[in-house]
Amino acid sequence: MDTLDPSSALHRITELTEAALADLAQATTPAAVAALRRSVLGKSSPLAAARRELGRYDPASRKQLGLALSEAHQRITSALDERRTAEPALEHPLDPTVPGLPPPTAGLHPVTQLRYDLDDAFRALNFEIVEGPEISSVEVEFDRLNFPPDHPARESMDTYWLTDGRCLRPHLTGASVRYLSTHEPPIRIAYPGRVYRNESTDARHERAFFQYEVLVVDEAVPLATARFLVDTILGTVFGEPVRTRMRAGYFPFVEPGFEIDMACRVCTGRGCRTCGRTGWLELMPGGSPHPHVLRAAGLDPARWSGCYLNVGLDRLAMMRYGIDDVRLMHSADLRFLSQFS
Repeated sequence: MDTLDPSSALHRITELTEAALADLAQATTPAAVAALRRSVLGKSSPLAAARRELGRYDPASRKQLGLALSEAHQRITSALDERRTAEPALEHPLDPTVPGLPPPTAGLHPVTQLRYDLDDAFRALNFEIVEGPEISSVEVEFDRLNFPPDHPARESMDTYWLTDGRCLRPHLTGASVRYLSTHEPPIRIAYPGRVYRNESTDARHERAFFQYEVLVVDEAVPLATARFLVDTILGTVFGEPVRTRMRAGYFPFVEPGFEIDMACRVCTGRGCRTCGRTGWLELMPGGSPHPHVLRAAGLDPARWSGCYLNVGLDRLAMMRYGIDDVRLMHSADLRFLSQFS
């Protein structure tokens, strides 16, 4: 204020109020309205400056000017709020030239997508896709699968046991005997699911992970069937030739048994923490069902034979997408999972 005359100050407040209301009537965009609000009601506005000058007036004039400033502030604020209510389009103007925003969509987990791809491939080969319980028994998971009573896998350091004597399934192979016990050969099944192992975690191992088991039982099934199934799986996953190796492996439920490794696609075979510095990653053990397993299912091993494959889905997904740590697969970290949606 340039004068201590309250009438001059009152006139100035009125002028500022009317000027603000006139400028508001001319504002045509949200940006202009927002700018006007800052210039008229902000800390650097003339009305704010007038309020800071109140201390220079006598008490009676100070009260009169304070009421006038409050009334001016209320009139301008109400006019701004009415403008927003009366013209909602002003806040969100329609611009038909702006491209639309796609709605957010969810995506499949990489392991789930891989499972569905394999399901489709094996259905095309007339395989039945089956499922089973995650809580099982010592008979199904060990006794029928030819595990001797002192086998380490029966211990708590490898298997999660429940207080009632049952266990979380440590593999999917037990379901094969359960299925064979209630179905007549020839049989072609694929069996995906989660399994549980009480073991230390690292870049290649988790306590809960997914497997995908494939079983063929028929008369005179050659072991070469395994090579066809391996090629079907890897061709479905990668769509191109994959460098693999087959080596002998021991498992109580197969005879003979083998391991299928593939060249690590994280390091292209040079060696990294994902493949244990070997350049190879174990993907799928397999073999022919052991005669004791066939007998446990009520089948005559002199007539029936077959072929197992047990695929580590998590590891296969790692190779498909170049993931270097299996623990990322089930971390629930959206920064990781959103890459696959």
